[in-house]
Amino acid sequence: MELGNLNLALGTLTAYDTDSSVSTGSLAYAVGTEMLGKELDMVQDMGAAMIQMMERSVTPELGGNIDVYV
Repeated sequence: MELGNLNLALGTLTAYDTDSSVSTGSLAYAVGTEMLGKELDMVQDMGAAMIQMMERSVTPELGGNIDVYV
C-alpha cells in the first residue's frame, strides 16, 4: 500500500468534525473500504504484470537477435 494513501486517509480522519451526523466508526469503515479497494486494484495490476512476465519467459530468445540482410 502506498504511504501517500495512508497519509490521506489519516488526514481525513483527523480533519473529521465530531459534530457531524456521520459517526466516527462509519467514517473509519468508509476510509478503510476505500483503501482496501485501492490495494485490490494494485494487486490486480501486479498480477497482470506477472502474467505478462510469465508469457514472455516461455520464449526468452525472442527479440535477442537482429537479422540484417545487405
